[in-house]
Amino acid sequence: MRPIPIDFHIGPLVLHTYGFGLGITFWFAYWYLSRRFHHYGLSTKWLEKSFIWIIVMAVVGARIVHCVANISYYLAHPILVFAVWQGGLSSYGGIAGGLIVALYALHKYNPEISFRTAADVTAPVLLAAWAMGRLLGPQLMFAGGGHPTTAWYGMKYAGEVGYRIPVPIFQSIETVVTYLIVLELSRVYPRWKMPALSVAVSAYGIWSIGRFFDEYLWLAVPRVWDAVEVFALISLAASIVIMVLLVRRRGKDDNLVTLPKPLEVADSHG
Repeated sequence: MRPIPIDFHIGPLVLHTYGFGLGITFWFAYWYLSRRFHHYGLSTKWLEKSFIWIIVMAVVGARIVHCVANISYYLAHPILVFAVWQGGLSSYGGIAGGLIVALYALHKYNPEISFRTAADVTAPVLLAAWAMGRLLGPQLMFAGGGHPTTAWYGMKYAGEVGYRIPVPIFQSIETVVTYLIVLELSRVYPRWKMPALSVAVSAYGIWSIGRFFDEYLWLAVPRVWDAVEVFALISLAASIVIMVLLVRRRGKDDNLVTLPKPLEVADSHG
């Protein structure tokens, strides 16, 4: 199988397939997040005012963390810090960068919406968008894929010799499974009187497990102390600690019910 083209030309203009795919993913995230907020009767003013800046800061944060994690390489090749079309965006850095802007916008434009409720509504969207982004981003980039392989599922990637493990495809599949699990948790947690933030913390913890094994098995040298593995283990540990604290508060505060009732349910009773 031939590699997927990493760019295409319209006259003198060069368009990178990787960036085009991420653009589609960002549009999908905006559409889906708006739909979920409206579904729960929540305002999207904060999102409408800040989404472009969330994208910008997510990309900047993702690039910064990637470059720091590979600092020796970028000190030797500083100009490549800006070559984002060749890949090299850290998921954890993207979350951190986008979260900073999102928190500020939520506080400024919709202070009536708690961060915990917003996080629970947003968590499934981030998983769905990440699953799509794996297929429309790293799968289409220069030097994509994971370790070399001779297995039947190996794929060729531009800039790589031989066949590679199609890690972006595997990541997309595992993230879709995580997404379905989190959707189910968002339905049952209110019945269990779990406090707000439970859905988001569960999503982050399960996703971090996948990120650890993605890197350990398919992408990095198989050792626990590589940067992504360390971030994944720290994230998982933090998720477990926070989840224990949330469970201890289960049912103790009526204001912490995970999600507000959807408009359809509220209207049918009123």
